[in-house]
Order: sequence, then C-alpha cells, then structure tokens
Amino acid sequence: MDATDRKLLGLLADDATIAYRDLGEKLGLSAPSIFERVKKLKAQGVIKQTTIAIDGEAIGRPLMAFVHVMTEGWGRTPEMMALEADPRVEEIHAVAGDTCMILKVRCEGTRALEQLLKAVYDIPGVKETRSYIALNTYLERNVRMELVES
Repeated sequence: MDATDRKLLGLLADDATIAYRDLGEKLGLSAPSIFERVKKLKAQGVIKQTTIAIDGEAIGRPLMAFVHVMTEGWGRTPEMMALEADPRVEEIHAVAGDTCMILKVRCEGTRALEQLLKAVYDIPGVKETRSYIALNTYLERNVRMELVES
C-alpha cells in the first residue's frame, strides 16, 4: 500500500459514495486508475465492505449501550455469537481485562435493553454483565487513514 492508497482510503472513509472521477481529481489520477486501486484494496481485504452510517434516533433506537459480559471459560461460544442475528447488537468484541466480551447495542429504550440483557443471561456460561449507557456520542467512526503522507 502506497501513500496514494492511504489518501484514497482516507477520502473513502469520509464518504464511500464519492465518484471515482471526483476521487481521481483529488488524487491526480484517472477514474479507471481509482477503480483499479479500489478493486485491488478490496481483493487484499483492506476494504472489507462499503456501508452507510444510520442515525439510531432516526430509526427509533436512541439508546446506545456497551454491555460487558463476564463468562465462565472462553466467551466466544456459538450461543454468544448467535447474538449477531439480533439487529440491536451492532458489535461483539472479545477483550482482555476484567471482562470477556463487550457488546455495542442500540435499543428502543430501557425495556428493550432489559430484554436483550435477559437474552444474554440465558446464554450458558454467562455469569455477570455490566451495562454502560451512552449519554452522548461525540465521535463515532470507522478505521481512518491519514490524508497526509507519512
């Protein structure tokens, strides 16, 4: 990956819908050259997917929480990973420290969070959870690349 790829990734991280022509103008390349670079970055697994950011409040899920899950043994069980089917669960992370797994969830309100926590407690091996409700979000983004050359 060269400096141009890094700049390209930085621009795409800000707006994945930008036209290849416009990217080319910003980077001093042709649209077909940008297309080939994006294709290469996808083939290498650098670009995993193209997605959109949805406002939780706008879709009726204003409550965002981080749920720390303590388990007996290894937390990444098929039952735990089955939570990915629940649209309220946005992220599942295995972590080091005083907890085993961290879930990022968005719910309609506290009752929906309570129902989700019950589903988590029903998973074999779950001993305890700690939930942290986000009051405000000041920064939320995907992995970023620097727009300047290193």
